[in-house]
Amino acid sequence: MELQELKENMEAVVKDLNGDPRFIGRITSIGITPGCRLKVMRNDKNRPMLVYARDTMIALNRKECKGIEVAEVGA
Repeated sequence: MELQELKENMEAVVKDLNGDPRFIGRITSIGITPGCRLKVMRNDKNRPMLVYARDTMIALNRKECKGIEVAEVGA
């Protein structure tokens, strides 16, 4: 599933990154890599998505979220 499909307070593990080399470089440089565990802090429609990963709060736009495939972590 895509990152943007997760709701607030859900946790997931990044499975794959899809996009051009510029996108992959940007996302990996901020710490989002396959295997990275993250938690959705805010997912309001038409607003940047806020996720908490590797002890950092990260804002991602909707286009970026489409390139991040995740698997939900059971509660």
